Amino acid sequence: MSTSPLSPVPAPRVPVDAFVDAAARPAEPVRRVRARYTESTVTVYQAYSPALGLPAARDGRFPAAWKRERMTWIKPSFLWMMYRCGWGTKADQETVLAVEIAREGFDWALRHASLSHYDPDEHTDRGAWQRELKGAPARVQWDPERDLGLRALPYRSLQLGLSGEASRRYADEWTVAIRDVTPLAREVHALVRAGETAAAAALLPGERPYPAPEGTPGLRRVS
Repeated sequence: MSTSPLSPVPAPRVPVDAFVDAAARPAEPVRRVRARYTESTVTVYQAYSPALGLPAARDGRFPAAWKRERMTWIKPSFLWMMYRCGWGTKADQETVLAVEIAREGFDWALRHASLSHYDPDEHTDRGAWQRELKGAPARVQWDPERDLGLRALPYRSLQLGLSGEASRRYADEWTVAIRDVTPLAREVHALVRAGETAAAAALLPGERPYPAPEGTPGLRRVS
């Protein structure tokens, strides 16, 4: 039996916090998909109001009130989600969810995604990017990864925006399980505030480099 995708792991991601000398950290590429995943699933994070988040966690699926026609952003990075939702303290983001989705769906979204911004290293011109973006059911954005203090690190992690077909399939086909990890967020935050960074790091969901499919936007760049 596989371990729960949210059980504490003995080896936290690298780096675990900004208090470690940067020179001691292994080199990281500027962009990389990092995630907790198994052979068949990937765990991503979102934060919602309790009115949406609690029923989703209770039932293991998104309720009818979850608007499938709107774009939704999923984050494989737990700490980036903590930065975005303020450890679950921001309004309408008080319930932090870990959503386990099928790898097949996650990879489909990456293969059918466009970059959320124009990049001359990836697009022949701005018009080509705009046409690609208009027709894409998913968008890729690369944002600075965060440390335990929620400070920006010198490399970036994935945000994946889903709309139209991708949003509907995420909610109704790809989702395998939904868990409320708000207590975990609060526990890690409390340890960070107490200066117990090693203990906080030991509770982080283990994330490792994910084998993103060929053509993932932002990873086509030639170094």
